Amino acid sequence: MANVQSLDPSASPLDYYGWELRRQREAHGLKQSQLGDIIYCTGSLIGQIETTKKVPTRDFSERVDAALGTDGVFSRLIGLVLRSQLPNWFQPYAEMEAKAAYISTYQAQLVYGLLQTEEYARAVLATGMPDDLEGLLAARMERQRILEREQPPLAWAILDEAVLHRPIGGREVMRRQLARLLEFTGHRWMRVQVLPYSAGEHASLAGSFNALRFDDDPDIVYTEDLISGHMTANPETIREAARRYAHLQAAALSIEDSAALIARVMEERYGDRPEQGAVA
Repeated sequence: MANVQSLDPSASPLDYYGWELRRQREAHGLKQSQLGDIIYCTGSLIGQIETTKKVPTRDFSERVDAALGTDGVFSRLIGLVLRSQLPNWFQPYAEMEAKAAYISTYQAQLVYGLLQTEEYARAVLATGMPDDLEGLLAARMERQRILEREQPPLAWAILDEAVLHRPIGGREVMRRQLARLLEFTGHRWMRVQVLPYSAGEHASLAGSFNALRFDDDPDIVYTEDLISGHMTANPETIREAARRYAHLQAAALSIEDSAALIARVMEERYGDRPEQGAVA
């Protein structure tokens, strides 16, 4: 990674963050260890972030702003930094997702990224053997902040029942993930339905897809293959996706019945009992 002496602030958001952190720290006459003492971290961590060896977190950024009186500079910059940690092919979708007024998604294999717990997301992301798992994880958690807005997008997620049974990360991780899904029961902006096994063949056997709707821009449909993602605003594709999604919603359990199924799977499959093979 970059040496502090050669860091180019124009190279990337992460480089700019490190460069600006060093500039602000030195302007306040602080050594790395001194700033670390103020914000309760090590001087080594300060140095690693200044040289882009570590990706900063939102909490770190807020503490730096408070310590240096930088009027929220780092708290505003961190969103851009974390978004830049996403794979290049995914960044355009993440930018559109953040602007959407309405999100509808069908997920055949996994919980939708905006609904994943940190532990579940870590297990999912680790399967790709990334060079910087922590950076990717922080970026995924940052995406979820759109649900915390005063007026977040209206979102509708249909999860195949298989999603509930696939033990991503192990039993405890899944139990907490399903509990997270149950938190959205009766939520004002987010709806979760389950497409049960009993639905049999259905309108999206080909796989998962997302549809985004905007106040002032054309709708888009997003799909992924093994190594990349694809967005389109083709009107015929949009209409076909809307038709298929309507059929999925009709075949899915009601919101209340979906919550009941999630709760039942959580208790029956991931309830409190020793892990298989665990020593008593």
